[in-house]
Amino acid sequence: MRVLLVEDDVETASYIAEGLRAHGISVDHAADGELGLSRAMSSDYQAIILDRLLPGRDGLSLLKTLRAASVKTPVLYLTAMDGLNDRVEGLEAGGDDYLIKPFFLVELLARLKALVRRAEDTQAQTRLRAADIELDLLHRRVTRGGSEIPLLPQEYKLLEYLLRNAGSVVTRSMLLERVWGIHFDPQTSLVESHISRLRAKLAHGGAHGAPTEYIRTIRGSGYMFVARP
Repeated sequence: MRVLLVEDDVETASYIAEGLRAHGISVDHAADGELGLSRAMSSDYQAIILDRLLPGRDGLSLLKTLRAASVKTPVLYLTAMDGLNDRVEGLEAGGDDYLIKPFFLVELLARLKALVRRAEDTQAQTRLRAADIELDLLHRRVTRGGSEIPLLPQEYKLLEYLLRNAGSVVTRSMLLERVWGIHFDPQTSLVESHISRLRAKLAHGGAHGAPTEYIRTIRGSGYMFVARP
């Protein structure tokens, strides 16, 4: 697990970082709001531990900026602001949990793990991944290495079926039935032409320069999306 800790108090930050690292958690520390925002926007973290009272930019403003930029990393507030209105304000701004200082490290660790588990469970239900290809089922968006690849509706359905069966061979008749709803062989190049176009878009899409083969033809059997091309 990789966590971003945004905390200006040196002793508190050191205590948290040492405690989390003792449990195998990687911790990056930012001592002010501006640095915290920059790191949260530019790196992938499983969770963010965020103080409310920070120099440069307060925690509430930091989180609102993240959520406005569609950064969905789970955020655990760790703060001395313990009023009911403070907690409600923090959660409504996009926070996922709220822990008051002083605190016990064991509780912080438990809350952190629970946040990450919930995020992973939700993500597993709404996203399909194989290699560096990701399909967002909610927004019908496909990315390679984080860069979007525009697909036509049938290309999207074809990729979704291939990803759901990544590493397994799917036959031509399976694709005709599940992607197009055709229960007989139309004796056309429908499948082959769509596979060819999808293969080309994935191979050259995203921010990567070198083409990569994701969909392999299994001679005499069908096709397979390769999880590790």
